[in-house]
Amino acid sequence: MWYNFPVATILHVDMDAFFASVELLHHPEWRGKPVIVGSGPHERGVVSTCSYEARRYGVHSAMPSRTAYEKCPHAIFVRPHMELYEEVSAKAFEVFGHYTPYVEGVSIDEAFLDITGSLHLFGGAGRAAAPQTLGEALHREIREICGVTCSVGIAPNRLLAKIGSEQHKPDGLTMMPFEPSEIAAFLKPKPIGILWGIGKHTEELLRPYNITTCGDLQRLPLAQLATILGSASAAETLQDYAFGRSDDTVYWEPEAEKSVSREHTFDEDESDRRKVRAKLIELVGEVGRRFRTEERWARTARIKIRDCAFNTITRQTSFDSPARDDITFREKALELFDRETIGSVRLIGFGVTHIQNSPDSAGPSLFPSPEDDRRVKRERLSAALDALRDKGLL
Repeated sequence: MWYNFPVATILHVDMDAFFASVELLHHPEWRGKPVIVGSGPHERGVVSTCSYEARRYGVHSAMPSRTAYEKCPHAIFVRPHMELYEEVSAKAFEVFGHYTPYVEGVSIDEAFLDITGSLHLFGGAGRAAAPQTLGEALHREIREICGVTCSVGIAPNRLLAKIGSEQHKPDGLTMMPFEPSEIAAFLKPKPIGILWGIGKHTEELLRPYNITTCGDLQRLPLAQLATILGSASAAETLQDYAFGRSDDTVYWEPEAEKSVSREHTFDEDESDRRKVRAKLIELVGEVGRRFRTEERWARTARIKIRDCAFNTITRQTSFDSPARDDITFREKALELFDRETIGSVRLIGFGVTHIQNSPDSAGPSLFPSPEDDRRVKRERLSAALDALRDKGLL
């Protein structure tokens, strides 16, 4: 029995080994060979991404480059060329807009799309073939326009769409079940690690109780799961995920972006405050670089923290004056973070909002102030660092 619209239909698209795939567009002679994008093989640094040929040797993202070299010494190591990746990413997001205006960019190579309102164009309301037809059309257009492949998952919510896009990588398309009983049956044999909120720490916490699959979580009494996790809210959330119940909202921004943000979910709860702080600084840099792709300034900084019990807090503060440079972004991010007393952290995020197209809300002044001089110097420094990153020198 298929569903009838307007049940939400969410599409998740994940570009396959994106940085490595773009490099192959410029170096077709590397096809079929292990390609690793990141730091050099004898440098301190990590792998950004790698081709599937390299993955067969156990190489993966975030692995130290020296370890990657030990596993695959004959690989081709390439420094990132962000300007090339952003160019292809822009083409991909333009393609997404051909199918729906409701696009939430998760990263440079990943997005959620709410295609509920577009399905009538691909087979008529209530017809089972419509989501598949739309997904195939998008999947094909990405290859034709961008020259790279993507994997697509289509489902009634974000969690299931994300799981779907992982099922047939690379270059796959997966229609997930929509009926609750079929969803539960699909997830039942899957390892709990596919669910949001379960990293190595939580897996180790649940393993002594023989909880290793989604089916185990489905059968476990909620009160017992709450006792194990030490949190009723965390238990309820995880059991919902095990049954495939999740948010079906795509957080899109109408027309121009109203905010720019980045988040990171740790593989396991992170209790080392210094490591969380370092990740926050890294996210600030990513936000700043994306923010400066347009001529704009922000008036507000915001951080987001989710702890091991899935409690989420957000804190925000205004800049002294509209800003677009990394130094100012970092100062406010750390000011907000350092005020908080937190234990183990599941997720950390940073963003800027209240965007305007001028650095001065009050209009231009005939006599530049010291604050203006400082702002210009910081902006020039950030622009110089962006140029070095584009060349793969940072």
